[in-house]
Amino acid sequence: MSTLPRLLLAATLVSTPLHAGVGVGEKPIAGAALVFDGSREMLDAKWTYWKGPAFASSLPIKWKIVNDPVDSGTVVMSDDPVAAGGKYGTADIVTKKEYRDFRLHIEFLITKEGGNSGVYLQNRFEIQVLDGDKTKHGMAAVINETESPYHAYKGLGKWNSYDIVFRAARFVDGKQTEKPMLTMFFNGEKVHKNQTINQVWGGPKSGIDGGNDGGKGLTDVPGGLKLQCEGHDVRYRNIWIKELALEKPDTDFKD
Repeated sequence: MSTLPRLLLAATLVSTPLHAGVGVGEKPIAGAALVFDGSREMLDAKWTYWKGPAFASSLPIKWKIVNDPVDSGTVVMSDDPVAAGGKYGTADIVTKKEYRDFRLHIEFLITKEGGNSGVYLQNRFEIQVLDGDKTKHGMAAVINETESPYHAYKGLGKWNSYDIVFRAARFVDGKQTEKPMLTMFFNGEKVHKNQTINQVWGGPKSGIDGGNDGGKGLTDVPGGLKLQCEGHDVRYRNIWIKELALEKPDTDFKD
């Protein structure tokens, strides 16, 4: 084989997605449940407010259903007035169903510079959604635990996707024996692999267990998928979850 075909083959292999079935626009895989389809009906049926210590809103959910700014259909906008000025914890929404191990697909779009929200696994562990921040507190970071894979972000006004396999912390006789961990694709690129999570960050206003031993005192209870509201225009669509039972401490994607 000549040098040129070898180089072309290498380029093809590098550009091939690391895993099929991840990325923007992916439909629910077998066994997954759609938890948000863009409709007010599904928002009200499957979601509620998280009534944490800073909660200041009221039902029905004040987040708006608006037109998709890129494609057809409708999406939800994280703009509850009580959260204006970055008052996190005042109007976050969470699924009524709670989860332990799961595979998650979620898509988000940020409309303005500095747009801020967050995807919380088990209403505990934040995967950051924050335009312009490339630090450990920034976009697609397992907040304060990993660097931000900011290079995979598509930018303002475009849909982005997180695909995550999450394994909950393990307990024996009430004692934690294994830390929670996850593997994550950001817009089809694997950015975190078997990443352990050490604690809940952000204090009691952030999520369940946030007030226990500085966020290190995890409890052996499931939690919902939570979306954070900080008064910014961040939009979400196409959210689906497949419940799993991961026996081994391995969160790599498996069909």
